Amino acid sequence: MSALDTRAATTIEATDAAGGRRRSRRPAGPEDGLIPGARRGTYWLYLVPGLALLAVIVVVPLVWNVYLTFTEYRGIRPPEWIGLENWVELMGDRVFWTSFGNSIAMILAMVIAPTLLGLLLAAMLFDLIGRKFGGRLASFLRATYYLPQILPAVIAAIVIGWILRPQNGALNQVLEAVGLGDLAHNWLGSPDTALPSLMVIMVWVQLGYPIVIFMAALQRVDPELYEAAELDGANWFQRFRAITLGMIRPEIFVVTLTCTIAALKVFGPVYALTGGGPGTSTIVPAYYAYSEFFQSQQVGYGATIATALTIVIAAVSVLFILAQHRMEKKEAER
Repeated sequence: MSALDTRAATTIEATDAAGGRRRSRRPAGPEDGLIPGARRGTYWLYLVPGLALLAVIVVVPLVWNVYLTFTEYRGIRPPEWIGLENWVELMGDRVFWTSFGNSIAMILAMVIAPTLLGLLLAAMLFDLIGRKFGGRLASFLRATYYLPQILPAVIAAIVIGWILRPQNGALNQVLEAVGLGDLAHNWLGSPDTALPSLMVIMVWVQLGYPIVIFMAALQRVDPELYEAAELDGANWFQRFRAITLGMIRPEIFVVTLTCTIAALKVFGPVYALTGGGPGTSTIVPAYYAYSEFFQSQQVGYGATIATALTIVIAAVSVLFILAQHRMEKKEAER
């Protein structure tokens, strides 16, 4: 029996109660997107474990954290409801606003600088080194740039801390060896150099991520575009501006958004290198919330800082997504 005869044999004739007409109805098959023998709606059962984990790990702690912002709680006695007192105190907290000011510096170090450098380096690795010296060298250099990303943040911070030690650190010893001993400094222990030093470290840590994403995006760019532009006399920078930037714009949005979120919630390097000091020169909101939670035992106030940071991250994410959709709409209308 042919497939057509089999389908006809399994067709069920149903009567339309309203008009007395007859219509054909057949059992659902793989072409309907359902597993043979499965009932419609049973796919929800496969979502239950994920939804349960989401509720336990994300939703419940988030709701509890928001509740704690309206309480005074030290982690021992039950929370005492105090209304908006924590939020009022937060709005006038100088350390809180200093921490957000330092987050702007982290955005410069973890978003703007790595994205710009990552664009240039990825384009050079793909368009220059990859074409002239082969893909193996480009892949090796890409992995070298990405190495700091796979190192645990605390371990990388400890190694950097050894390099920047004021007495016997490698950097100061190199400066003395080349006759620049006057420039030797307590890089992480001085208020005027602690934040810039931390920013340089974060550029090094973050640089590999955009390079990997951009080089993966360049794989889908037609090489004939570069060849045609080169035949027309375009130099490397002109090809980069006219072809590369336009073709990988979606990836640029993704990298910018994810790096911005990482910069706003950065914690590990600050904890391991400076502890927010000296003073409050390198404190960031995530570390400030940690210190209020576990050092000052002001759990309610720490929850308020963490909730404010969550609101800022959510707002930034929405603005990025809206900007991307608006730009894509303009491109589609052209």
